[in-house]
Amino acid sequence: MGGYLLVGAVGAITTFLATFLVRRIAPRIGAVSMPGPRSVHTYPTPSLGGAAMFLGFCAALATASQLSQFGDMFDSSSEPVGLLLAAGVMFLVGAVDDLRPVSPPAKVAGQVLSASLLSLFGVTMFYFRVPFASYEYVVLSPDMAALITVVTVVVLANAMNLIDGLDGLAAGIVIIAGTAMFLYSDRLLKAGLLDSSNIAPLVAVIAVSICVGFLPHNFNPARIFMGDAGAMFLGLLLAVTTIEMGGRTADQFSGQTYFFFAPLLIPLVILAVPLLDTAFSFLRRLVGRKSFHVADREHLHHRLMRLGHGPRRSVVILWLWTALASAAALIPTYTNRGNALVPIALAALALLLFTYFHPGRGDGDQELPDDGLPDARPDEEVVQLDDHRRVRDSAG
Repeated sequence: MGGYLLVGAVGAITTFLATFLVRRIAPRIGAVSMPGPRSVHTYPTPSLGGAAMFLGFCAALATASQLSQFGDMFDSSSEPVGLLLAAGVMFLVGAVDDLRPVSPPAKVAGQVLSASLLSLFGVTMFYFRVPFASYEYVVLSPDMAALITVVTVVVLANAMNLIDGLDGLAAGIVIIAGTAMFLYSDRLLKAGLLDSSNIAPLVAVIAVSICVGFLPHNFNPARIFMGDAGAMFLGLLLAVTTIEMGGRTADQFSGQTYFFFAPLLIPLVILAVPLLDTAFSFLRRLVGRKSFHVADREHLHHRLMRLGHGPRRSVVILWLWTALASAAALIPTYTNRGNALVPIALAALALLLFTYFHPGRGDGDQELPDDGLPDARPDEEVVQLDDHRRVRDSAG
């Protein structure tokens, strides 16, 4: 556990410090998110925070490569190299989109390229459980394993991109979900169901650490956004953890009292919030016969705000739903009792009632005025953002 703590500390500290630098550089290179009809923020905000997260990821991965605890992951496997290359491609695709909008087909092509690199270097599922089938699991052929890898990466990259609509929302969800995925993959390792070379727990820790370092800059009122570069990059890390944890064991875990087809089902439950938001978005466009790349204001966080919750409260509510889903996935693996879910069900009911029958919006949770800027924003940064806004207005 000591190695994981060190890697996590390096990732968090590097990301936290690098974000200060990115906040200064982003306005100078035009990486600024301007208010729009779909956005919730009302003032120009530096974007490209994913650059700081990627630096934290590289620092954490480099640290892990030098620790004997992770020797099996780096000495006998090409997967860390594939992870680094795929992460680099995903970050670059998102960064280009943050600086100059990229067409949806081109963005998906970049995501497929990133996922293909993962598959080429061995980051693929080996087994796939089919619910309610007469056999226990399917051994995937190489071509099918590559296809599932690509689909998983594309889905989660876009899921995180869609859920990243409020200050701190995506980073907080990854902290909660990544912690749960680390705990579950660690249980599988200790049970002997995962090989010591499996990188799932390490990737989960790194994902959590870079979000811990980034969240202080990103919580409402955000001083910087992670942008597509950060959101899609986090989706890739969650996809790698899901693939490595959920598709690398054919045996059932003895603690799976109700997740009969786990462990592949476990990450799907933990990531329920972004996955459900993505599924509803897909169905909404399908029923309305709208293009899938057209943005709207019908995501979960938009709906919460229309119910009267402010941006901070909406974020906390979705964090709590992620925490409850994670607890529902983890508690049976630690207690081996199905009735351990009763408190989780009661907590979910209480949260559901609060969501729909909440008291009035609390102090300090109002949206910022149309021309407002956070008091904590440094004067120099305000000047840079105002200059950028004037340039954009004159260009328009």
